[in-house]
Amino acid sequence: MQVIFTSRAAESSQLRDPVVQRVQFVMRRMTWLVPRASVQMSDINGPRGGVDKRCQVQFATDRTGTVLVTSVARDWRTALDSALSRAVRVLMRAWRRTREPRTPSRRAIAYDS
Repeated sequence: MQVIFTSRAAESSQLRDPVVQRVQFVMRRMTWLVPRASVQMSDINGPRGGVDKRCQVQFATDRTGTVLVTSVARDWRTALDSALSRAVRVLMRAWRRTREPRTPSRRAIAYDS
């Protein structure tokens, strides 16, 4: 799996290796489904503090399309974990939809009398 990390904040650039390792760990069982992942970290309002750490995770898949999730939290790790957990949930739901056959509605079934 290819993980692309970009950051606009100077302090988040130190997190490159831990972020890449975390994404690879979370996606370890779904690497066949997601060949490319992109993580973008940014500090919304600069050094003033508060709930302003933004993490955007994008999974590019061949089968289900692109999944894009953004999370905002007080610290980098919480923002990353929240975005990853939501993205994995959305990705699994989309994958299950492509695998499960659709059941016909009751109106579509013809009965012989």
